[in-house]
Amino acid sequence: MLELTNAEWVALSLSLKVALTGVIVSLPLGFVVAWVLARKNFPGKIILDGLVHLPLVVPPVATGYLLLVLLGINGPFGAWLNDQFGLRLVFTWQGAAIVAAVMGFPLLVRALRLSIEAIDTGLIHAARTLGASPSRVFVTIILPLVSPGLIAGSLLAFSRALGEFGATIAFVGNIPGETQTLPLALYSALQSPGGEEMGYRLVALSIVLAVVTLAASELLGRAVRKRLTGDA
Repeated sequence: MLELTNAEWVALSLSLKVALTGVIVSLPLGFVVAWVLARKNFPGKIILDGLVHLPLVVPPVATGYLLLVLLGINGPFGAWLNDQFGLRLVFTWQGAAIVAAVMGFPLLVRALRLSIEAIDTGLIHAARTLGASPSRVFVTIILPLVSPGLIAGSLLAFSRALGEFGATIAFVGNIPGETQTLPLALYSALQSPGGEEMGYRLVALSIVLAVVTLAASELLGRAVRKRLTGDA
C-alpha cells in the first residue's frame, strides 16, 4: 500500500485540480478550433493548424517563457488582466492550469478534429431539412458522434497536463502548495539530500495515475462505441 505524506497528498490534489481545470478551460475553444479545421476552408488554415500544434514541437520551457512574457504581471495580457479584474496568473495555480490548457490543447484538438471529420454530413443536412434547429442538431447528432473523440482528447490532454514540467516551472515556478504539481515535487525530492524515498513514492504514484487514466480512456471509449453502434 502506497502511504503518502501530507506534502505528497497536496501535490497530488494540486495536480488533479490543475489538470482538470486546464481541460475544462480548453474544451470550448478546442471544439471550435477543431470544427473550423475539420469543416472549413480558408486562407491561412495551414498557419492556424501549425499554431495549434506548436506546443507539441516547441521546447516546453520556451512555451512557458512565452506565457511569462505575455501573461506576466508586466506582459501585455497579464497587465490587462491585473488592471481590469485583479487577476494575477504568474506564480499561481490558475497560471499552472493555463499552462496545462496550452500544453494539452493540440492533443484535444487533434482527437476532436478526427471525430468531426468522420461525421456524415448527410445526417446534419437531413436533420436541418426536417426542421431541427442548429442547437438541436448539435445536441442530438453532432455531440453524440463526436463524443469518442471528445473523451479521448480530454483524457489525452488531462494526461499531458499531469506530466507537464518545463512550461509550468518556467511560468509559475515551483511553490509548494500553490504550483508544485507531482512532476515538480518529484524534481524537488530528487534535488534534496535523502529525497530518494519520496521520489520513489512519487514515481509510483505517477505510474498509478497514468494507468488509471489509460484504463478510463479505454473503458469510456468502449462504452461510447457500444452505445453508438449497439455492438455487445
